[in-house]
Amino acid sequence: MIQLWGGGTTRTMRAHWILHEASVAYEPVLIGSRTGATQTEQFRALNPKEKIPVLIDGDLVLSESAAIVSYIADTYARELIPQPRTVDRALYDQWCSFVLMELDAHTLYVMRKHRDLAALYGEAPAAIDTAIAGFKKQVAVADAHLNQHEYLVADRFSGADILLSVCLSWAKLYGIDLTDGLIAYNKRLTQRQAYRDAAALNFSISAGA
Repeated sequence: MIQLWGGGTTRTMRAHWILHEASVAYEPVLIGSRTGATQTEQFRALNPKEKIPVLIDGDLVLSESAAIVSYIADTYARELIPQPRTVDRALYDQWCSFVLMELDAHTLYVMRKHRDLAALYGEAPAAIDTAIAGFKKQVAVADAHLNQHEYLVADRFSGADILLSVCLSWAKLYGIDLTDGLIAYNKRLTQRQAYRDAAALNFSISAGA
């Protein structure tokens, strides 16, 4: 049985969503971040980084949400990811890297650190303002592409859309204004049954402080 450790966050949501899209039976171990659950000896043996999500599939122990999305698609649902060594796969990798860096790490997570986790990282209003501006600038690239295409790659739903849609939901949660096009795209994706089932499970627990 496949196990997925982690719940309650946008990053764990990506992993739950791809498993539901792929119709893979799995055991969810719904531990939250910053609750102490990732600092146990048992969890550190799985992921010494003390981060969720973590996927266990046989002998494979895999962390990092985007890696989990691509692995599940490659292994169990090839329709959700372009074939290796193709132009479309290169474009898929490009979009995944863009979402993870420009929309997640460099902007949304900066906001999380200095707003939600200000007790740990310190208040930094200027950093938050800069992050919001950076997010809006970078997400406009995806918006322009989606004005011409239904999805990010090859005009079909893929793991890259999971990564982007989750970030758009995260941005909405933070009160960042999105264009009508991005709102419509995100609404269409979050109406998928796999998303709904995954969200009901993932967000059934608190993320932790």
